[in-house]
Amino acid sequence: MNTIFGLAILISVFIGSLIALIVIVARVGVRSDKQESTHRKVLFIIVDGIPADVIESISIPNMKKIQEIGSYTRAYVGGDNGTYTETPPVSAPGYMNLLTGTWANKHNVYDNDLQSPNYHYKNIFRLFKEHYSDKTIAIFSTWTDNRIKLIGEGLAIAGNIIFDYKFDGYEHDQITYPHDPDDHFIFDIDQHVTNETSACIKIYGPDLSWVYLQYTDDVGHQFGDSEQFTQAVNNVDHQLGQIWEAIDYRMKRHQEDWLIIITTDHGRDPIRGEEHDNQTDRERTTWITTNSREMNTYFRDFQPAIVDIYPTIAKLINLKIPIESERELDGVPLIGKVSLIKPDVRLYGVILQIGWTVLDPTGNVKVWLSTTNSFKNGMTDNYYLVKTVPIDTNMITVDIKEYPSDFYKIVLEGQYNTVNRWVFRS
Repeated sequence: MNTIFGLAILISVFIGSLIALIVIVARVGVRSDKQESTHRKVLFIIVDGIPADVIESISIPNMKKIQEIGSYTRAYVGGDNGTYTETPPVSAPGYMNLLTGTWANKHNVYDNDLQSPNYHYKNIFRLFKEHYSDKTIAIFSTWTDNRIKLIGEGLAIAGNIIFDYKFDGYEHDQITYPHDPDDHFIFDIDQHVTNETSACIKIYGPDLSWVYLQYTDDVGHQFGDSEQFTQAVNNVDHQLGQIWEAIDYRMKRHQEDWLIIITTDHGRDPIRGEEHDNQTDRERTTWITTNSREMNTYFRDFQPAIVDIYPTIAKLINLKIPIESERELDGVPLIGKVSLIKPDVRLYGVILQIGWTVLDPTGNVKVWLSTTNSFKNGMTDNYYLVKTVPIDTNMITVDIKEYPSDFYKIVLEGQYNTVNRWVFRS
């Protein structure tokens, strides 16, 4: 009897120990997943007004260093030329293209006056804070309006976003940075912004950050394509190297995984390089440099757009985009699998002709239709599923006589991404 009783005790202890071990392993696994998510950080940088042909033809050792680790490609701004998405190749519209993943017909920023941004198209910082309220965001900027007006910090309609770290407003400090005719004070501010970026990254390591450096555009407006402009690009490359050193420090000292994306907001005119008011190829053609080795076929084989950076960041940090916002995005992720790109929708009476370019042949395409545009006013659009077809069909027609309207929003939902087009009845 004692032997049986002792054996029962040993079995009970063994089973209890096994259960405890399983619980510990499960908890470690959860903690590991959470830790990986917490330690993946993103910094995107906009350096103002540097055309792709310039960035490709001069010595930029620091950007080259990042490019050699990751990737470089030409990109574009300005929306689809001659269509409803056409967006001026101007600074503030360019920033909003990136921040919201949409063109100006949605975010409503067409110039640098910033009269009435449409905050219903949530910027990446707002989406991030709504999803990860405990994580930190930062902005380092030579232009204060980026935070105050474009992001709309503290505004209820813009989501009451408050940056955990903010370094801007220096252009209003004319004692420390007296304004001079050559705008050299902007270079001094850029350098101060760079110093603050480097220090903040090393000490605090914000989870999502934006750096904006302006001086290259000021030099471009004054001197056009010139030795002065080349020197300004060399200078900003040095500043980018300083920021990269801070990121490298964090990655090595804190075992963090950092994504850096560097881009520009517009090119310059093809004649003298002083302006950027029109839709010429040189003014529309930009570029993207990143340290990421995860860039996909769309990034490598096509010319992506500035609006593609938003869904790329979201995908990298597992940021779930609400379906009502996803249906408005004009961008496509530059990492991971992508089902389809380049939607083409044409209206012929009561027939819609819809086509797309397939990147991944897996699964179907769901075709959604709405006859309203209530989203721009903060309300919800009613969508109807009008067709589901294999993605490799490429081209379909849809009879829409049951949905009479002068306006349609068409959403193509693939297995890995969603694209959209608007159609107007002429």
